[in-house]
Amino acid sequence: MDSKTRASLRRTALLDLQTRLLRAQAQQFTTSAVGLMGLPANVAASPKVTVYDCQNTTSIPGKAIEHPEKSKDGAVRATFDNTTGVASFFKDVFGRNSLDDAGMTLRSSVHYGEGYNNAFWNGSQMTYGDGDGEIFIELCKGSDVVAHELMHGVTQYTLQLVYENESGGLNESLSDVFGSMFRQWLNKETVDSADWLIGADILGTKAKSLGYDCLRNMADPESPKCLGRQISHYDQYRTGMDPHESSGVANLAFYKIAMALKGHSWDEAGQVWYNVVSTWGSSPNMTMQQFADATLHSAQALYPKKPAVAAAVHEGWDSVGLRPTVAYAGRKAMAS
Repeated sequence: MDSKTRASLRRTALLDLQTRLLRAQAQQFTTSAVGLMGLPANVAASPKVTVYDCQNTTSIPGKAIEHPEKSKDGAVRATFDNTTGVASFFKDVFGRNSLDDAGMTLRSSVHYGEGYNNAFWNGSQMTYGDGDGEIFIELCKGSDVVAHELMHGVTQYTLQLVYENESGGLNESLSDVFGSMFRQWLNKETVDSADWLIGADILGTKAKSLGYDCLRNMADPESPKCLGRQISHYDQYRTGMDPHESSGVANLAFYKIAMALKGHSWDEAGQVWYNVVSTWGSSPNMTMQQFADATLHSAQALYPKKPAVAAAVHEGWDSVGLRPTVAYAGRKAMAS
């Protein structure tokens, strides 16, 4: 790895640490606000999508872009199109009106920093780096990446998962799951025709030349072709593990459940996942076992006449070391 790439990765890592702290503060504020005043009433029938240009600085949001849907800047147009697509996906598939389900504006900034190899949800908006061209290209050009980051916003307004330990792994997994579902929905793919890769569309020339084909692989979390390899069984989990690594357990469970059910990932499997996200309530320290139990409960509640759905959920989680049960106290047991 050359010195330029190493320097870019160091800058990215330092900025990412501060972003995590900022997002944690924003989530605490949301938790307090929702606890005091409840979820907001609809402020718009559908979310407005806005895009800003940081002009390779770290000043957020940057310069407002008028008519981003017509922009000749590829990053601006990709951000607008993908964000608009995600809003439609949540509305059409799950009946959700933006991240807060109340029509909040979806604000994004592009061209963040110099050679910034990441994208992030900071608690109030999305931000995308251009990549260094070696490891990543513009991150906004990955439809699953855009949906992944926006899903962090949905989680902030629903389960409110703390970004550490098992709840952190679940937080990351939810973003991968819904990011992958969106990419498949956009491409009209079935579970059998999808590649289940996360970040395949944003790899740079150096990463590809080294044999990498994605950031993560939901079907094979430990694949050596992943830039960010993950664990694939709960036995491998250790307290304090980075959420991007531990999320492989829940990712693989969803993949196996969706494959068993066939068709589209956003049908039964996706509906079960979304039902837990949208109805279970604030569960900041939710464990993977509790989430597995909640999905089995949800599968039985949503599809009482389709026992194959609950069976697939049970077998999928069992295969990654988390055998779910419906003998479960429910949402109050998770809120702590």
